[in-house]
Amino acid sequence: MRLRVLEVGVHRLPRELDGVRIAHLSDFHLGVPSRGARAVGRAVQWVEERRPDLVCLTGDLLSRARGQASLRSLLEQLGHPYVVLGNHDIAVSRDPFSQAVELDALEHGVLLSDESVVVELRGQQLELAGVDPRSWLARRPSRFPRVAAPVSILLCHFPNVLDRVPEGRWQLILAGHLHAGQIVLPYAFGRLLLAHPGARYPQGVFRRGSTVMHVSPGLGTTFLPFRFFARPEATELVLRCE
Repeated sequence: MRLRVLEVGVHRLPRELDGVRIAHLSDFHLGVPSRGARAVGRAVQWVEERRPDLVCLTGDLLSRARGQASLRSLLEQLGHPYVVLGNHDIAVSRDPFSQAVELDALEHGVLLSDESVVVELRGQQLELAGVDPRSWLARRPSRFPRVAAPVSILLCHFPNVLDRVPEGRWQLILAGHLHAGQIVLPYAFGRLLLAHPGARYPQGVFRRGSTVMHVSPGLGTTFLPFRFFARPEATELVLRCE
């Protein structure tokens, strides 16, 4: 797996927040036999050692109910993560090896379901908001009243959110969902993602106007218990003034 530190320029980031570190993890898919469980454990240990300013998780934490005890332990290790759910966490999945899991509450961390919180770092305020996957799948737009914070960050499991948010509303978006393709076939002119061949935002950093989005490759798997040319990744984003 890859443990990656990535600098990201953020529009109108206050100088006091230059260098703020955000750990971004996604797509644990705990509860099914997979090498992903080992990657999740290593990622959480790495984040715990690095002690970032914020920890954010962008959904699909469970694929089967038997992974709940492991998830609780991992979230406790992460301290106070900010979390949104994915489609697996609300029992919406085509994966025949997954079971219905209804994950509606967390003992450790802050679950954001179409709501926002304001966090203070280095004397500056950051708005953290999270999209509820139920709203997304029902095509109901999640509405977040503006708050008086110089930095606004949106957590959403689905990367296509970049095409749907109002221009300039969010400076940073964190997403997951696509596993970097999970099964990828490289060829002379690029890479073919078998699971999501038409994905516009499979992994990495993308920009639209004044908004920058990071799509995590994730850590776990669905359908097949392995990856091919799509390494699992834990990412630490270092925010920089543009």
